[in-house]
Amino acid sequence: MADRAPQSPSLGPIQRLASLLAPALLIIVLLGGWEAACRLLQTPSYLLPAPSEVALALASNAPSLLDSAWNTLAMAIEALALAAAASLPLALLVALSPTLERAVRPLAVTLQVTPVIAIAPLVIIWAGLDHPGRAITALAAVVAFFPLFSGAVTGLKSADPDLERLFDLYEATPLQRLLRLRVPAATPYLLEGLKVAAGLSIIGAVVAEFVAGSGGAQGLAWRILEAEHRLRTAQMFAALVALAVLGAGLHAVIEAGERAVLRRWRGRI
Repeated sequence: MADRAPQSPSLGPIQRLASLLAPALLIIVLLGGWEAACRLLQTPSYLLPAPSEVALALASNAPSLLDSAWNTLAMAIEALALAAAASLPLALLVALSPTLERAVRPLAVTLQVTPVIAIAPLVIIWAGLDHPGRAITALAAVVAFFPLFSGAVTGLKSADPDLERLFDLYEATPLQRLLRLRVPAATPYLLEGLKVAAGLSIIGAVVAEFVAGSGGAQGLAWRILEAEHRLRTAQMFAALVALAVLGAGLHAVIEAGERAVLRRWRGRI
């Protein structure tokens, strides 16, 4: 039996406490400096509100921000599911056929490097001006497609050559090779691609809602636009805080799921 790779020593209680306190203290220092600068320089609220004003705006607009955050999250998750449904089967076919990979990869790269804001007007027209949510979901799915596709292709082709030869020796069927060798080998790549795609799906949803310029979706981007039109900068910052918390929360959930899956599939933490 092969020896396991050495694991890094676990942190002691003091180190764990320091790792938790360090970012909190940095945030407190930055917010304190921001508050002091706004008060000393008497900066107008419409130009740069103090953190205390942002906190008040966040508290007073909490119900609408929660509703908008839920709408943005729902569209991002729908986009992520749509991107996975399109990219993973295609990645499987590409991983099994070098010819197909040479044909598909340039198109996938072209789709990745094309700014979503450039194709947004077309997608909005195709989805229908009365259905901005469809266009936003489709555009976010376009943004999330490539990380999932690239991670899946790389992972499916990353199986150990010695294990490949062992499967040849035992005359494993293609399905056995896929399920017992290539999918386990691809799992870390798939999960890493999922983490990247999840963040990009939120970015894509926000950018698409900005371009749509419609309140039909009622996401966080619309709250930012609404506050901007009324010069309520504190509300803009409150929506940005909600958006940052939403993105960080989704990333944390996926990262926790990644650790659980890797612990089960690969014995890793």
